[in-house]
Amino acid sequence: MSWRCDLTGKKPLVGHKVSHSNIKTKRRFMPNLQSVSLTSEILGRTVRARISTNALRTVDHRGGFDAFLLKAKDADLAPKMLVLKRQIVKKSEAAAKAS
Repeated sequence: MSWRCDLTGKKPLVGHKVSHSNIKTKRRFMPNLQSVSLTSEILGRTVRARISTNALRTVDHRGGFDAFLLKAKDADLAPKMLVLKRQIVKKSEAAAKAS
């Protein structure tokens, strides 16, 4: 399992740990990943994902999991989330045609 957010694509950054005497040592800044269950109202099911806490706040801000996926770039999404995005787009277009 990689240290990569399924929704935003955040991954570890590399930098220096700097001591009081200004000695620089390589270190990694890891994203704060959490395992959560997200609910898709369009698909009518829940999805397990490892996402960053920042992405979780963004999902709430954009109005839910479905709205987040519809606005997200395909390059940032994990393959599992890309499949879900395509399913959501397909189902929402079918609902729009029926209306």
